[in-house]
Amino acid sequence: MDRKKCCVVGVIGLGAMGYGMASSLKKADFDVVGFDPAETARSRAKDAGVAVLDTPEAVFEAADVIVLSLPTASHVERVVNDAMAAGCLSNGLPSKVVIDTSTSEALISRKLAAMLEAEGHGFLDAPVSGGPSGAAAGKLSVMLGGAENRVKEAMPVLEAMAANILHVGQSGAGNVAKLVNNMLVANHMITTREALRLAETSGVSAETALKVINSATGRSAISEIHFPTWVIPRSFDSGFSTGLMRKDLRLARELAAESGTATPMADLAAELWDESLSGLKDEDDFMLMGDPNLEIAPSEEKK
Repeated sequence: MDRKKCCVVGVIGLGAMGYGMASSLKKADFDVVGFDPAETARSRAKDAGVAVLDTPEAVFEAADVIVLSLPTASHVERVVNDAMAAGCLSNGLPSKVVIDTSTSEALISRKLAAMLEAEGHGFLDAPVSGGPSGAAAGKLSVMLGGAENRVKEAMPVLEAMAANILHVGQSGAGNVAKLVNNMLVANHMITTREALRLAETSGVSAETALKVINSATGRSAISEIHFPTWVIPRSFDSGFSTGLMRKDLRLARELAAESGTATPMADLAAELWDESLSGLKDEDDFMLMGDPNLEIAPSEEKK
């Protein structure tokens, strides 16, 4: 597949992440079509040169590679099933590859990959890290699960969206890798917040403590990037919601239950992330969990 011009890429889900990926693909000289149910997302994509179509099925029909950026595994499954029912992924059509960038579920990804492969098409679970800014800059990190030949077919599109592409195994492996990553993010957010709060109450500013942490062994992407960018300036506008983090923690714990793996820290983190203890609503930016002024310790009534 030649990277330039001969490949039409479809993007379904033109929110913050999908819009960024569509923009990066346009900059890489791909013809890009897209769909989103929200008019604001559609208008913004049109302004960026994306040919916005009327339905997801129209995107599947027009594109050679289809990128999904959707909230949950159920959305992904429904969109693919609807495309199958409409005949957009029938056997005998030129081969298409679906790249699912959502943080989804391994079992569903494996089912969809098998279903599409039987019809002569490919499905890759390809959850991403890097946020809207990484998507817009084409600098995402992608964790890929899927067959080697399908990864090769999709690579020109992936290279336009991502700086780091890690093929971690067969279908579902990308989902597993992303969930364990986000499980760590959820834990790091709480522990970094607690460390900075302890520093401040003991007479060392959060800014100074962060300099020490980020030059020592306690550092993480949360301390190096997220806190200096969104917590210390108190902007709390990373573009990733508390509800999505709760979903990822739930999926990680379900994965642990399925494999019989104990995750006591993740279990505690899930409790602390819950609205009943944190007071944060699903629509709140997840960076608010790092606010040193947020009281998340269980009260006596909640114990």
